[in-house]
Amino acid sequence: MDNQQISHLSQIQTQWSMIFQAHQGDADEANAAIEALMDRYSGSVHRYLLGITRDPDLAGDLAQEFALRFLRGDFRRANPRFGRFRNFVKTAVMNLVIDHHRRKKNRPQLLGDEAPEPEAPAEDLTDLDRRFLDCWREEILERAWSELARLQERTGQPFYTVLRLRADRPELHSQQAAVFLSEKLGKTVSPGWVRQTLLRSRGKFVAFIIEEVSHSLGNPSAEDIDEELMDLGLFDYCRPGRKR
Repeated sequence: MDNQQISHLSQIQTQWSMIFQAHQGDADEANAAIEALMDRYSGSVHRYLLGITRDPDLAGDLAQEFALRFLRGDFRRANPRFGRFRNFVKTAVMNLVIDHHRRKKNRPQLLGDEAPEPEAPAEDLTDLDRRFLDCWREEILERAWSELARLQERTGQPFYTVLRLRADRPELHSQQAAVFLSEKLGKTVSPGWVRQTLLRSRGKFVAFIIEEVSHSLGNPSAEDIDEELMDLGLFDYCRPGRKR
């Protein structure tokens, strides 16, 4: 990762700083931070809950409960020293599921040190961890695609269109892609243009992925970002673009 990219990432407001702002800032700052956090993580939270419960209505109810717990300040003790923000979100969501299982079985919730350990969902916890990581990865990719589409809209450069075609139709070689894109864009493009634009589009997309990943890390170093990309299974895809 080059120095310019690290400098840019250091100026991004991380989710840790936003959660502090949401619970410690003035009313306007808190509301803005809460809205931004909910926008960023509501998709992955709902996707994860839907995968666990396989019930759209229940997943929606639990996602609403997640938002309510955040609004009432349950997350105010979050601290980057205790791990990554996604792990904190995962724990909060898992607690929602555990609480739901408790209520469903009508078990009394005891207080104090003598309370029994909460019963885990029937699904293996390792599988639940993997599923949450998959949902987190999907959310990051979805947001990176959205940013690429917005960049295309702002600049008029078909970054999203070209890369989306590559993702959806990987079997097309450059000549075939040129024919398709010529019709799609309303202008004649060459195979060489396709290859060059695809290279640029991937570079932009990788930058957006790295930016999204950095949001969930407190003051991340290049090594922190690399480790997170590895955990998410995105390191190999991002490595060529980062080197460039």
